[in-house]
Amino acid sequence: MHTLDEHYLHEAIALARAGMQHGEGGPFGCVIVKDGVVIGRGHNRVLGTKDPTAHAEVVAIRAACTHLKDFQLTGCTLYASCEPCPMCLGAIYWARPARVVFAATRADAARAGFDDSLIYTELPLPVEARRLPMQHVHLPEAQAVFAEWLAKPDKTPY
Repeated sequence: MHTLDEHYLHEAIALARAGMQHGEGGPFGCVIVKDGVVIGRGHNRVLGTKDPTAHAEVVAIRAACTHLKDFQLTGCTLYASCEPCPMCLGAIYWARPARVVFAATRADAARAGFDDSLIYTELPLPVEARRLPMQHVHLPEAQAVFAEWLAKPDKTPY
């Protein structure tokens, strides 16, 4: 572990504590760094914004992408106070940072009441076997939109 990694993890933990103490959400913080400069910060804001997607990593990704004027975090390191949940992990993969460094584990989070094990268990199941009822309705227009995307000459691949 690099001392810089520890430095940025401490900053993420401080953000987690501040957000929690201000009643904005759970104890989670995130810092995104590019070329030695912090370009995105976030703490959990689920309670403050009434937005279930306002996790620290998502908040920080949005700030960093706004700073970069790009939808990808090429060359960035994401520092999280805790191992990212499945939703944040999905957002992180879409943002494509160079690496992720985290402090606490998902087991630590579960002991504090933030247990994502149901989501991890549900994800590999077929749609019809999940606890949340889901139904596939086949509409040809849905596939047509993908065909239009594939044919679009000026699309930005991602």
